[in-house]
Amino acid sequence: MLVREFDFDLPVDLIAQVPAPDRSDARLLQLSRATGVMEHACIRDLPRLLRRGDLLVVNDSRVFPARLLGHRVPSGGAVECLLIARVNAETADSQAAEQVWDALVHPGQKLKPGARVEFGNGALSAEVVGRGAYGRRLVRLWTQPGGSVERIVDAIGHVPLPPYIRRADHSEDRKRYQTVFAAHRGSVAAPTAGLHFTPELVDALRAAGIEIASITLHVGFGTFQPVRVGDVESHRIEAERFEIDERAAAAIERARTGGRRVIAVGTTTTRTLESVAQANAGRIVAASGCTDLFIYPGFRFRVLDGLLTNFHLPKSSLLMLVCAFAGLQPIREAYRTAVAERYRFYSYGDAMLIV
Repeated sequence: MLVREFDFDLPVDLIAQVPAPDRSDARLLQLSRATGVMEHACIRDLPRLLRRGDLLVVNDSRVFPARLLGHRVPSGGAVECLLIARVNAETADSQAAEQVWDALVHPGQKLKPGARVEFGNGALSAEVVGRGAYGRRLVRLWTQPGGSVERIVDAIGHVPLPPYIRRADHSEDRKRYQTVFAAHRGSVAAPTAGLHFTPELVDALRAAGIEIASITLHVGFGTFQPVRVGDVESHRIEAERFEIDERAAAAIERARTGGRRVIAVGTTTTRTLESVAQANAGRIVAASGCTDLFIYPGFRFRVLDGLLTNFHLPKSSLLMLVCAFAGLQPIREAYRTAVAERYRFYSYGDAMLIV
């Protein structure tokens, strides 16, 4: 299957640069997998659109301000660093005064091993200790003895807005680029389907008999890395950390054995659920680890009955996942409809409900 089959034309002005005034103001395009019929609605209509007994599974990872702006030492040249994944994160002390990170660095071609950088007027220092392709670097970060790299990053870092949002981040993004479910720090990009929920909508869903369970996948480079190959099957996704606890696993299995629908909120939730099911003969069990599961057309879904997701980039692995679930042609038609009806696209945009 060729990557170009997942391309589409999108007017630039449909790429959302700011969130909707209220999270639940987002529009919703509902697509039936069985018939291909589409319905135009709003996120706040979810209690009406879903069935009593449905189980929504959300990603409760919290975005941290992973974008650091600093300067080279001693030249003073500007440097931008996006922290991607901490080395040995599972066993390392989160409050350590020194950490090693895999990062995207700009200007990458000038920052070779041994290069020194300072962030936050010297509050945080860095040294490039390894070099990879496409601007990837292994970076050692440190602060004063007794200090905490994590606390400094949280204080001086910037919200890691995607590059298609062509503006500087501002203080409001710290709240709006975070879901109401966010509990566990670790993502460098938001699980964007969850951005549409408000506490009031969550209450309305529960009042309508819809259950909600939380799992965790820390969004890293695997979710948004570009597809640089010509054929889909040659693409590989970098692993990302996940966790499903006993309570969530039990809720999901109860819904499945009871014949109730399991609906994933977002592609990250989808990949986590399907990864665990693949490793456990189709069952969801309490588990933690890393997943590099790449879902594209032809994939056999074991868990999902529905998917709530935003509109995705052309030729992206996220779009391929959505096409795997709903079919390439139905998604092409849905995206054409979304463009014609001027839906807002990408992270701060509108959403689709596929059931």
